[in-house]
Amino acid sequence: MANGDQLKALLRSHAEGDDRHFYSVAMQMAAHEAKQGHGKLAEELRELIDAAKSRRHGAPLEGAAIPITRPKGELASLLSVSYPSRRLSDMVLAPPVLESLQQVLKEQRHLSKLRSHGLHPRRKLLLVGPSGTGKTMTAAALAGELGIPLFVVRLDSFITKFMGETAAKLRQVFDAVASTRGVYLFDEFDAIGSQRGMANDVGETRRILNSFLLMIEQDESSSVIVAATNHPDILDEALFRRFDDVVQYHVPSADEVKALLRMRLANYLKSPKALAELAEVATGLSHAEVARAVGDAIKEAVMHDQDAVAVDAVRSLLQQRQAVMRRMDR
Repeated sequence: MANGDQLKALLRSHAEGDDRHFYSVAMQMAAHEAKQGHGKLAEELRELIDAAKSRRHGAPLEGAAIPITRPKGELASLLSVSYPSRRLSDMVLAPPVLESLQQVLKEQRHLSKLRSHGLHPRRKLLLVGPSGTGKTMTAAALAGELGIPLFVVRLDSFITKFMGETAAKLRQVFDAVASTRGVYLFDEFDAIGSQRGMANDVGETRRILNSFLLMIEQDESSSVIVAATNHPDILDEALFRRFDDVVQYHVPSADEVKALLRMRLANYLKSPKALAELAEVATGLSHAEVARAVGDAIKEAVMHDQDAVAVDAVRSLLQQRQAVMRRMDR
């Protein structure tokens, strides 16, 4: 059962009209019941909370589209929100990555059923891999597939020189995670998740990591938490245990590059046979680099009133990207 402090906090927030804190405390109570093995009671509490929020704000119940609610006050400086229409089918992903994400979506779509049996659907993901391989886009696709908002956490707004302020800001974000269902993206996560004790470690960074570890472990909300990093090697080992899945991204294979080119050039390339040649030129580039080169070629064709993109133009732009990448690697 709820303890005295939770009941007092619940009544106080209700009396003060603080909906966000009221729902946060109520979700904490539901999480406590779940940990005690009272799965059915916990799920009933969550359903009551969802129904109350829906009646209060005119939002549809779980499973339907949720209108965007803009973060207010200090929270507005910590979160940016959008309502993506992107889907996984808009992306070219390696089979293991696609299978992992489809499993997450499957479990999220059966959230209530799983929780009624005391089971925990996957919802805490760590995406690792080189820049431009689709990690950030994945968060948008998950939000689009589930019909829920995408909240991007502004990590640059977190770190302050005053002890305790950063943890308080992080608490605000996790209160939002508990009160408003969405996909919450911590991009460039190594900014706060780097190993404790590293040479460039500072006290405040260490406090942020410790606070994050505690808060993500305690979080029992219905939101999806996505952390993305290009540098998994510098992440603190304790972080990996806090996520349900660690999904590995890589630069696309030759077949994946060909699929990406086909997807992007379908309406602009007269010679489909050229795809194999272009894919060979593009091998080694990230998804983003290939997409930028193709996008530039299409824009040039449109601006010159051309119905199709010249294969030579695409090849040249891909080669330019390759040259830039080689210079950066030196």
